[in-house]
Amino acid sequence: MTSSARFVSALLAGALLAGAPAAHAALTGPVKTTKGLVSGVPAQVKGIEVFKGIPFGKPPVGDLRWHAPEPVKAWKGTFKADKWGDVCLQPHGKGRPNITVDEPDSPAMSENCLYLNVWSGARKAGEKRPVMVWIYGGAYTEGGGSTIAYDGTNLARKGAVVVTFNYRLGALGFLSHPELTAESGHNASGNYALMDSLAVLKWIKANIAQFGGDPSRVTIMGQSAGACMVAALVGSPQAKGLFQRAVSESGAWSGLSIAKMQTLESAEKATVAAADKLGIHSLKEMRAMSGEDALTKLGRANMIVDGWIIPEDLTRTFAEGRQNKVDVLTGNNGNEGGFGGGFGGRGPPITAATWKSGAEQRWGSAAALGLAAYPAATDEEAKADSGKPFTDNMAFLQRLFATSQEKVGRRAWLYQFTHDPPYPPGKPNNGPTHATEVAYVFDNLGKPHLFPDGADPALAAKNPADVALADQMSSYWVNFARTGNPNGKGLPKGP
Repeated sequence: MTSSARFVSALLAGALLAGAPAAHAALTGPVKTTKGLVSGVPAQVKGIEVFKGIPFGKPPVGDLRWHAPEPVKAWKGTFKADKWGDVCLQPHGKGRPNITVDEPDSPAMSENCLYLNVWSGARKAGEKRPVMVWIYGGAYTEGGGSTIAYDGTNLARKGAVVVTFNYRLGALGFLSHPELTAESGHNASGNYALMDSLAVLKWIKANIAQFGGDPSRVTIMGQSAGACMVAALVGSPQAKGLFQRAVSESGAWSGLSIAKMQTLESAEKATVAAADKLGIHSLKEMRAMSGEDALTKLGRANMIVDGWIIPEDLTRTFAEGRQNKVDVLTGNNGNEGGFGGGFGGRGPPITAATWKSGAEQRWGSAAALGLAAYPAATDEEAKADSGKPFTDNMAFLQRLFATSQEKVGRRAWLYQFTHDPPYPPGKPNNGPTHATEVAYVFDNLGKPHLFPDGADPALAAKNPADVALADQMSSYWVNFARTGNPNGKGLPKGP
């Protein structure tokens, strides 16, 4: 087995289900958890039950803002898990819909957002089905476990127990401050979103058997920012033993590009400076701010080296073999940065002149090398080249992740998603850009797709090639969660 091998997900022949569709009755009657009984509701597919909005932590408000999740109190009677919990505070879409909060049936936003969701086709507790835990992307600023693109029904239909959850976003999920560091008990602050993830994994270890899942066979999965969090958990000593496998789609520990991780000291200074500009000089005053103001006025934040959950720059951790020894399935899309003007289409149009003049900003002292690797003599060439460094950088990071796990004796599977999805008539086909694979992983082609995937959900759901590929890809992912090997009966074999 070699991590340098790859299997191309565009192969369509012979796609079969990884497991037979659930045709039996789902879990009947309330499920017993450590905090009380929980009842679910039928999912869209017969035989699958979904449990929505189960609380896994107290509302992180007041003195619990910027604090590790506190355990919820036990409840009496049966908790009716029949509606989504509030998603964490985040912006509405700017110039495009945020499908987590801008759909007609989207849940409300609030700081009281620590909820998880479970999909299961088990008939009873103790069936020991593989568990797949999804950590959403969204640049650490948006997303939620109830996002329609992450509906776990079709993965559960193939035999997995699927868990999604909300984690805190932006400054509410990642902010560092000297007073927070002092009060933490770990001489650390920031990374509260990772603390939310750890709390969910501990909940799973204590409860998932009652939903038919196997607590010794847990796979964490994520895309983009979620993939970065997956990689960080693989590198975190605090996550040891909480999962056995990991799937990282288009993201690694350093982010979406090769970079050093921010230090705690640097993050603390940035927060103090942002607060000072607002005339705020203490943690008490910061906790008195509204959640919306804290989110929007205290600066953008993301994962850092906090000295506790992430003790050191994770590139060093992985290079020196100190990460958690788990199997990985990781990869990227064939045209990650191909949706206009580099990542996100931000900034002015790319021309040959701006491509050349921006080389030093992109590559620093290696500007000449960068221009040699991505030459652009015309505006068209510059536009075509603008997304390639992002795509190639992503491919390198995913390969680095895979080879790092192989070096510590684990199985590593590397994929590249190269399928061109159908785009709306009259719009350019940008191919498999960032986030395109998610609809295929969840086998949810007809549901709204994640930005910046511009493919047409209705066309994809009617196209036999896309339908076959979604069946195939979701089967690979479920097989990996089940056995650590994505291959299975009827599927093109990947080395």
